[in-house]
Amino acid sequence: MSSKDFDLFRISEEHEMLRDAVRSLAEAKIAPFAAEVDEQARFPQEALDALLANDLHAVHVPEEYGGAGADALAMVIVIEEVARVCASSSLIPAVNKLGSLPVVLSGDEALKHRYLTPLARGEGMFSYCLSEPEAGSDAAGMKTRAVRDGDHWVLNGVKRWITNAGVSEFYTVMAVTDPDKRSKGISAFVVEKSDPGVSFGAPERKLGIKGSPTREVYFDNVRIPADRIIGAEGTGFATAMRTLDHTRITIAAQALGIAQGALDYAKGYVRERKQFGKAIAEFQGIQFMLADMAMKLEAARQLTYAAAARSQREDGDLTFFGAAAKCFASDAAMEITTDAVQLLGGYGYTRDYPLERMMRDAKITQIYEGTNQVQRIVMARNLP
Repeated sequence: MSSKDFDLFRISEEHEMLRDAVRSLAEAKIAPFAAEVDEQARFPQEALDALLANDLHAVHVPEEYGGAGADALAMVIVIEEVARVCASSSLIPAVNKLGSLPVVLSGDEALKHRYLTPLARGEGMFSYCLSEPEAGSDAAGMKTRAVRDGDHWVLNGVKRWITNAGVSEFYTVMAVTDPDKRSKGISAFVVEKSDPGVSFGAPERKLGIKGSPTREVYFDNVRIPADRIIGAEGTGFATAMRTLDHTRITIAAQALGIAQGALDYAKGYVRERKQFGKAIAEFQGIQFMLADMAMKLEAARQLTYAAAARSQREDGDLTFFGAAAKCFASDAAMEITTDAVQLLGGYGYTRDYPLERMMRDAKITQIYEGTNQVQRIVMARNLP
């Protein structure tokens, strides 16, 4: 193992300062509203305001477009620390990256300036439209069509499970431009919320992340200028998959944050809760549970940070590491939050304590941006 390998796991002073700053902000401005956001299933406007005020809503945007130009690890840290107190709120920076990364990776300069600049300024959020009612894991089976008409494209179709739909101003939309070519006949476009023919379904009634709206997006003869295509015609699916290689790491980061929040709360509780004349933290069975939770969490964090380093460098094994980080961290988060609920006993099962919310929120990290079953297929096909 070379010294370069060890550098993957070393956090710089700047990254630690960022963590401290985001944690303080999250605890002061986001955490107080987390339970209410979940209970009322409302968008966490307070979190958006706080993130915008501190330029943390889209730190990935390059400096030339007015962004912070933060690296992949910094992005992970921001999402992790926000998710530690509120998973719904962490989807603001996470989905801004997911929605806009196709433009970063494949858009021409005019498109980048047109959409990344307002994103950096906080003038609109970005969402990502890939999944459809009949095209989930088999994304290449999508039916949404884009037909060229002179200097425009006309889009028709439905996208499902779109995070922050209705709140975001901008949408990266994958659509079929040549039905005979399957994945090579899919192109990517930027659609604006205000474009005539764009509408939204009712918010999904979900188990967790209730503060982040998930809705269908409908395209009814949506006519957009031809220059809103992202990259060359027929390259949309490749851009979508390349995007997910990078953004699966942000889901791993979200899982880390949820798990860390659950561990922190449970750890504090068992030190205060007394049974049989002493704190339950003194019982070996409890200590073993905490040790296993912390061990799984740290293993997930190291894998996620290693994947972030590969994302920053665009290493050849990024596809494997992105899938592995997302899969391992989300599985760990589900286990850790479940154990945290157990440590609080009956209290953990009530909404008076945050752990049942964290457990519910953790579940989605095993499902979206590719189920963990799909992640295992991806890993098997890309073994280092």
